[in-house]
Amino acid sequence: MSERIVVGMSGGVDSSVAALLLKEQGYDVVGVFMKNWEEQDENGVCTAEADWRDVRDVCDGIGIPCYSVNFAKEYWDRVFSYFLKEYKAGRTPNPDVLCNREIKFKAFLDFAMGLGASRMATGHFVRTDGEGHLLKGVDPNKDQSYFLYMVHAEQLKKSIFPVGGMTKAEVRRIAAENGLPVSEKKDSTGVCFIGERNFKKFLSEYLPAQPGDMVSPDGEVVGRHDGLMYYTLGQRRGLGIGGRGDGRSWFVIGKDLEKNRLLVAQGEDHPMLYSDVCTAEDVTWVGEPPLREGETLRCGVKYRYRQPEQDAEVTLENGVLVIRSMVPQRAVTPGQSAVLYSGDICLGGGIIRETAKNEA
Repeated sequence: MSERIVVGMSGGVDSSVAALLLKEQGYDVVGVFMKNWEEQDENGVCTAEADWRDVRDVCDGIGIPCYSVNFAKEYWDRVFSYFLKEYKAGRTPNPDVLCNREIKFKAFLDFAMGLGASRMATGHFVRTDGEGHLLKGVDPNKDQSYFLYMVHAEQLKKSIFPVGGMTKAEVRRIAAENGLPVSEKKDSTGVCFIGERNFKKFLSEYLPAQPGDMVSPDGEVVGRHDGLMYYTLGQRRGLGIGGRGDGRSWFVIGKDLEKNRLLVAQGEDHPMLYSDVCTAEDVTWVGEPPLREGETLRCGVKYRYRQPEQDAEVTLENGVLVIRSMVPQRAVTPGQSAVLYSGDICLGGGIIRETAKNEA
């Protein structure tokens, strides 16, 4: 009897090809669609229904059974409530990181094991070596290890990533050659539960906005903001400041939560946008900790998805990562993740809380 693998299917091309490849390799493959959000979009359309239909069509085409499982309550309790709390605190969270830890590699993994599977699979562009190491995907433009740094080695040992060794172009080619109906389906963007909707409108439904002043570095009021939660460090669009200063674009350089003021300045390379030290809390390691209390590690760090790794020295102090970049970093954003690498291996990381300039 062949090994059973349950594939988490989103209705996209990556997870569809993952299921196809495993089927071709002789596994007993079961497709499962996760519904994590109950709401309709701005046009009253439940986008999950269209994705579930695509999953069914793909599974019918490759000849595997498929099921749908609803994790909306778990998602609300474990991910969305955290998302709102972070925005309320003036930070910019990354819920996809938490979704991977709490939903895909915990709730879904448990569900897969309950279906008699020995392993689960997803369409993530990452790799693992069977020993619990998390490795970058081969395609540097699609590598998703940044989003999976909270997943532990024991979970990875029960996981398989069939497209992690491919490029996106190869994945689409395989989908087209095998007649998968999603071969040309565009990739989803943004936070999964918001989709293509207006982010500001969506957030305002859950958190009351508190408008306030936009203030330049010298204290001049140069405009009004709609609520600090709508803005992120380094943001240029949507500020609506015109006819002031020297004609250069304005950028968000900080937030004053106490006075409800948005700090803005002209020029994309304004000094206040740069820092070379940051602290990261809620530290998570994929496997054995690469450093212990008081130790320092020289490694690569990503402060945002798609960013090339930055050379840094990382020290663990009182359970908090203190990260000192060799080169000043632009717009390191509280609430996002700082993810550590040693070559192709993702070591783990933490949630950025504060930034500073090294006075030394």
